[in-house]
Amino acid sequence: MSELGEFLRARRSQLTPAETGVPTYGTTRRVPGLRREEVALLAGVSATYYTRLEQGESHQMSDSVVEAIANALRLDDGERVHLRRLAWPAHQNRREAKPEEVRDSLLAVVENTPGQVAMIVGRYLDLLGGNRLAYALYGLRPGQRINMAHHMFLEPSMRDLVVDWPASARDVAAYLRMATGDLPDDPQLAEVIGALSIKSPEFAEIWATHPVAECMHGRQELDHPLVGRLTLTEETFRVPDDPGQRLIFLGATPGSDAAERLQLLDSLVS
Repeated sequence: MSELGEFLRARRSQLTPAETGVPTYGTTRRVPGLRREEVALLAGVSATYYTRLEQGESHQMSDSVVEAIANALRLDDGERVHLRRLAWPAHQNRREAKPEEVRDSLLAVVENTPGQVAMIVGRYLDLLGGNRLAYALYGLRPGQRINMAHHMFLEPSMRDLVVDWPASARDVAAYLRMATGDLPDDPQLAEVIGALSIKSPEFAEIWATHPVAECMHGRQELDHPLVGRLTLTEETFRVPDDPGQRLIFLGATPGSDAAERLQLLDSLVS
């Protein structure tokens, strides 16, 4: 089954008739979630057509059909973007795989950001640079290069650091799934995902559900071994001329307990 078919099937299995208003007439259901015929009914397409979509045949879907299926499956904004990429793969710009580089000016921005965690994460979720607080937060040596996805799933200390590890782990997998739409058929991305699938049963289980999300903003609850509990706000920005790279800032409200703890952490590693 193609990526398109797997994504549609995963989303269909996560919906119930009660959520979508599909009548069941008291019949016994043999499959989890909605049936293909029910999704087709909600989307206003034939069951045969929708079945072929789940088999990976996009048939040059029109905008209206993509939107109708997205509505039927209750997709959020990030999932809709992912569906369009899968439906129209020929529209994606395939870039030649090459070593990732970061502009010195971007490195200077994060390295000289005071009072909050600042870092640059690359298209494969590699940590490409950061300030002193960024490395201290994750227990890394200054300048240490790691893959943040591998670190989340394979580094035991992350389960102690991240208060809601299951939710954060799912978010990381969802960001990687979004990256597969940005970088279809990219061998380095496939290598990152393949290694995680082999080494982490939890990643493989999450990946099979096809989560998709873009990292833009949110809140991080951390329990740092040196300074204790931290509630940090996260803001993420894509680099305009290299949208696979992101600037990530984690900070706290000035004068708050978390801000004082960040200041303490900074003093401990200075």
